[in-house]
Amino acid sequence: MKQSFEFATYEVVAPHVAKIMQNRPQARNAQNNRMTYDLNACFDLAAQDEDIKVVLLGGEGPHFSSGHDLRGFGPLTDPLVGTWQPSKEGGVHSRYSFEQEVFLGMCRRWRDIPKPTIAMVQGKCIAGGLMLAWVCDIIIASEDATFVDPVVAMGVCGVEFFNHPYELGIRKAKELLFTADVWDANEAHRLGMVNHVVPRDQLEAFTLAMAERIANKPSFALKMTKQAVNTAQNNMGQRETMDTTIALHHMCHAHNSEMEDRAVRRAGLPEKFREPKPAAAAE
Repeated sequence: MKQSFEFATYEVVAPHVAKIMQNRPQARNAQNNRMTYDLNACFDLAAQDEDIKVVLLGGEGPHFSSGHDLRGFGPLTDPLVGTWQPSKEGGVHSRYSFEQEVFLGMCRRWRDIPKPTIAMVQGKCIAGGLMLAWVCDIIIASEDATFVDPVVAMGVCGVEFFNHPYELGIRKAKELLFTADVWDANEAHRLGMVNHVVPRDQLEAFTLAMAERIANKPSFALKMTKQAVNTAQNNMGQRETMDTTIALHHMCHAHNSEMEDRAVRRAGLPEKFREPKPAAAAE
């Protein structure tokens, strides 16, 4: 039986396999607060169901994800899942605490769910869309999939879940960030970011078949194996890298607020957490 939220769905699609779908195709699955908390509710359903061993993550429509909705994130009304209470003080405090809860905190939570997760990526996977794919243990891409992180071009040092060096290696991570080039699925596969590239019409069937093979393994062994591999990445400094980088990320936001009214300056931050425009820039 499919469970539907406003911008996400949850369905058990095979024995021991659940499928979570972003469901905002009219906006190319751009992430607002409602979608983020809907996805979190779906991940919680999978995590709390002992019968589920493997979780699939996809996006309805032609594109996996166009990233964060720069038109705004909408009200933040759900119970918080982390310990960072978004501050109403304004300035860096408000933005940093908001992004710790909604971006970095959510991604870390989903990455650490003790069940194998597989992303099914088609069409565009932009900026915040990379974060959704990267929290998954395995990524299957369709032949038409493309990947890009254009955030440096917006004046910020990459997306909040800064996994670039661990997905691509040091030099290719720098290239992706510095150039904001769009990479196709074959290049992502060559670099090891994507596990398999398949025809678009075979994306879900191929992913489901892999999930079913994985689901045949003992549940506890799968959980411990995921924990072991994630621990190896943790020991490479992933968490410390992200903690440092999100601080640098917010230094960039603060710089942009002082120097110019770039699009990312206030975009995505709920109204009650936004900094007021400087008097000189008021409309």
